This record gives sequence, C-alpha cells and structure tokens, in this order.
Amino acid sequence: MTKYPKQILQIIQTSRDHLTAEQIFQELKQIYPAVVRATVYNNLHKLWESGAIRKVVLEGQPDRYDRLERHDHLVCKECGRLSDVTLSDLTRQLEEQLGMPILSYDLKMTYLCEACKNKQKEERT
Repeated sequence: MTKYPKQILQIIQTSRDHLTAEQIFQELKQIYPAVVRATVYNNLHKLWESGAIRKVVLEGQPDRYDRLERHDHLVCKECGRLSDVTLSDLTRQLEEQLGMPILSYDLKMTYLCEACKNKQKEERT
C-alpha cells in the first residue's frame, strides 16, 4: 500500500499554483520528514492514472500537477509561467464538430506575462 496519497491529493487540491513533483515533495517533507521522492512520484502517477488529478505537460519543463476543477491555462512564452484562465467549456462544441464524444481536453494558450513584457520594454530602452 502506498503511503501519503490523501496528503498529496490535498496539497494539489488546495494549491492555486501548478506544482512540480519536487515542490510537492518539499511541501510533504515538512509534515512527514521520512517521505522519499519515489513515494511522491509513484503516488502522483497513480493519482493521475486514476483521474484524480491533472498533469500539465509543458515542453522543456518538469510536469506540473493540478486540480480537476474545469479550467484552462495561459503559458508565458518567455518564462514558462502557468496561469489559470476560466473559459466556457468547449466539450459540446468539439463533440458536435468532430461527431464523437470527447473525454477531456487540455487547452494551453501562449501569451507574454506582464513581468516578461516589462522586461522586454526595459531591454529596448
């Protein structure tokens, strides 16, 4: 039996950040000093496979884990910052367009965050 799945799930569900496995490990380690990384990785994989959490994959970055609450993501093309955005659910539109049921989708929109936009302005002056 794997240890800590409920605690890991709670960390993800209560966070508004998109935590990496390492960040989850560090947070869990504060409460349970004996926890090891492999336990966190194994639990994350099982929670994701069971559909209890979302895995957000961004090219060139570690996977991040997120709650299931319906939302989409904005990804800064410069720093990789991941932000939540709530749009209307597109499932029905996609199903009608494709003529088949959609189990889920993960929408990631690329933008330039305010910090990176300001940094670019400073570099130009």
